[in-house]
Amino acid sequence: MNSIPEMESSNSENISFNNIGNSPTAMSVSNSSSPSSSTAPSRYENQKRRDWNTFGQYLKNHRPPLSLSRCSGAHVLEFLRYLDQFGKTKVHTPICPFYGHPNPPAPCPCPLRQAWGSLDALIGRLRAAFEENGGKPEANPFGARAVRLYLREVRDLQSKARGVSYEKKKRKRPPQQQIQSLPLPLPPPPGAA
Repeated sequence: MNSIPEMESSNSENISFNNIGNSPTAMSVSNSSSPSSSTAPSRYENQKRRDWNTFGQYLKNHRPPLSLSRCSGAHVLEFLRYLDQFGKTKVHTPICPFYGHPNPPAPCPCPLRQAWGSLDALIGRLRAAFEENGGKPEANPFGARAVRLYLREVRDLQSKARGVSYEKKKRKRPPQQQIQSLPLPLPPPPGAA
């Protein structure tokens, strides 16, 4: 029973969890870090709050129920695999004739998964929310090595399967201004006053 209205996103790859679980969670984003009540939170802050509440609901519905303090990177991986069932991105299997084709000419039975970029952004938001809600950075399960390795594996697999490159974009560095070197004045000859 969330009293804050949900924002809809036009991004089809954006992970939305509004329909997963209907009861409020014991965890909520604290208001101390949000902007003043006169300004509306940003889309990022709204999405981060929804993601945090969804993860809290996932922990609550977990069998046996998990507290956040007992949550590990393995539980985060379990959560990410659970989310795959709600994915909208076609990821071709190696036996599919369209494996490696970015725009397949016909439908195929390959599974729909969460896109790597969506998972990566989700983990970034949950990592920030964990620390905003009192978690210690060194105990953050969203920053666990296993989670980073999983995301890298998903990125590489989807890159090959979909024929899409996920190379990091090179940052354009502003051209360095050349400092004109002026000849330094020579010191006065010895004995000159």
